[in-house]
Amino acid sequence: MAYCKNCGKMIDDKAVICPHCGVAQENKPQVVDNGGFGWGVLGCCIPIVGLILYLVWKDTKPVTAKAVGIGALVGVGLTVLYYILVVVLGVAASAF
Repeated sequence: MAYCKNCGKMIDDKAVICPHCGVAQENKPQVVDNGGFGWGVLGCCIPIVGLILYLVWKDTKPVTAKAVGIGALVGVGLTVLYYILVVVLGVAASAF
């Protein structure tokens, strides 16, 4: 049994409207949005997955979406820095 969100009386779990006070009941499950560190790491390791998860979660889980989006941006930034370093070292090695 559940309780009415307005009057607090016991009602059926599947009730859409409270039979006592007539107020509509929303039975939406709670969404866990803790912005986990693991999602940020996943976004960093696989930036395309981070981008996709950001786009999917940006409205329903904004904190987690932000974590995975930042992880994806960090991953792309590190990849760009790596390639710049490789090119600079390659040019420097060919000069000697």
